[in-house]
Amino acid sequence: MKYLDRVTFDPEQCGGRPCIRSMRIRVKDILEMLAAGVSEKQILEDFPYLETEDIRACLEFAATEMDHAVVKVA
Repeated sequence: MKYLDRVTFDPEQCGGRPCIRSMRIRVKDILEMLAAGVSEKQILEDFPYLETEDIRACLEFAATEMDHAVVKVA
């Protein structure tokens, strides 16, 4: 968990959703761009205030959030 300190939460910003370094760019926005096939290079060109480590933080955050057991109830 090297980059998670870049993910911030503020109830007064973006409805309390996780953002990057207290900016109004949500982790979800970055993940959706990556899922849509936008390259890391293109994201950094389109958002010059972001850093490579910010994108890594989004991926690390998503991986951490998805590490929960799923219990199937019959």
